[in-house]
Amino acid sequence: MKSKKISMLLFVGIFIGVVIGLVISTNFDMVMKSVAADYRSSTIALGSSEPVAQELLGLQSLSKAFVAVAKQVNPAVVTINSSKTVKQRFTHPFMNDPFFRQFFQMPEQRDLVMRGLGSGVIVNPDGYILTNNHVIADMDEITVSIDRKEYDAKVIGKDPASDVAVIKIDKKNLPTIKLGDSDDLEVGEWVLAVGSPFSDILEKTVTAGIVSAKGRSLGNQLGNGSLKFQDFIQTDAAINPGNSGGAMVNLRGELVGINTAIVGQANVGVGFAIPINLAKSVMEQLIKTGKVRRGWLGVQIGDVDEEMAESNGLDGPKGAYVQSVVKGGPADKAGIKADDIILKFEGVDIKSRDQLTAIIASYAPDKQVDVSVWRDGATKVVPVSLGERPAEDQLAETVDQGAKAEKLGIGVQDLTSQLAEEYNLGDEQGVLIVDIEANSVAERKGLQRGDLIQSVNGQTVTKVRDFTAALRKVEAAAVVKLRIVRENMTFTVYLRMPKE
Repeated sequence: MKSKKISMLLFVGIFIGVVIGLVISTNFDMVMKSVAADYRSSTIALGSSEPVAQELLGLQSLSKAFVAVAKQVNPAVVTINSSKTVKQRFTHPFMNDPFFRQFFQMPEQRDLVMRGLGSGVIVNPDGYILTNNHVIADMDEITVSIDRKEYDAKVIGKDPASDVAVIKIDKKNLPTIKLGDSDDLEVGEWVLAVGSPFSDILEKTVTAGIVSAKGRSLGNQLGNGSLKFQDFIQTDAAINPGNSGGAMVNLRGELVGINTAIVGQANVGVGFAIPINLAKSVMEQLIKTGKVRRGWLGVQIGDVDEEMAESNGLDGPKGAYVQSVVKGGPADKAGIKADDIILKFEGVDIKSRDQLTAIIASYAPDKQVDVSVWRDGATKVVPVSLGERPAEDQLAETVDQGAKAEKLGIGVQDLTSQLAEEYNLGDEQGVLIVDIEANSVAERKGLQRGDLIQSVNGQTVTKVRDFTAALRKVEAAAVVKLRIVRENMTFTVYLRMPKE
């Protein structure tokens, strides 16, 4: 009995000792300190604890600007997939052998599906999308991907001459992008390019770079020669296949260009974009009418080289040299002359022939513009009312109407709706006399500016090329019969072609 009591007391004592020990250890944090000390002694320090250098804080602000712009413009950039089915003739060497053809039936043709990838920019909340013509040209089906959802698209209008096109999807309340002013863009300015390079799974890829140059022309490097108006923005922002039609934006989140071309097969730091000012003019006309009317100055121009600049007293090559002036054209009426050098057009410095051509084409017909020309060692500002640029297949003959027309003293132009209204010609067809040379055969026979020529020796003419072709058949000293419409009168005039 006594031993049991002793055992009980011993057990109770040990228990009380353990409890007291735990309380003491907890109160004085002895266990935790010991464990923490062991942990600290075994930890390896990683990275630097130094604060960010003051010099880097400015770069951090630039980085945040990139982030803000990307968030702002990304929703308005879309991926465009297109496809076209073509018939491909099936050929095999065995099929040329009559023996094998007895045993095998092979199709003569098979369908081949060609697929294209590009990008676009939403410019209107009702589904209008701006892109490149080459992204959607000649395609049978076009779809637009927005947030991984696909929408069928229809072509509103396309303009191969500027490589601009507008498509539309049936969706409302879409995010849009703010249009900037590409004329204000400066070389060295930061820009971002957004699009879908290489694959639609890389949609909304953002790359950064600077404006490397403005007013670039690539000549015939971009395909079949249909691209007539080249005034590219050059950038070192990465632009790759699939980026075409995507957005080039400045650090204000404004659309300043449409990514269009690269040199080579992939990015090498040389990419090109259509200035938004040019694209906007084309886009607005395509949306309103489905076609484009362009301004026309009526001159043949060339680039100014070092020798020409020195000969004319310029401080270096610049501007565009006027080689010839279309008789009766806008430039001729305004007083621009052959051998003038055009230095400015509506205040924009002219650096090349292609730049001037593109700028003129970005204006609508009838627009009043100021043209600064260098003549006889001084600058002269000439106000001009632009005409309407003839179609490409007519332009060369409009500029050069042929020696026989000049011998008659007649300058003609294709009749446009604007000119028909101006001269009260209604729905009449023909070529319009826009210039009569003083003391010429035509003037002596009473022909006037504004007369409409409907036929030459009984041959109907509706275009300048028809008129020129008809005159080529007329021999020297032969009589030419012209059927003329003047307002509400129709009459015939006979002229004798001057001798050679």
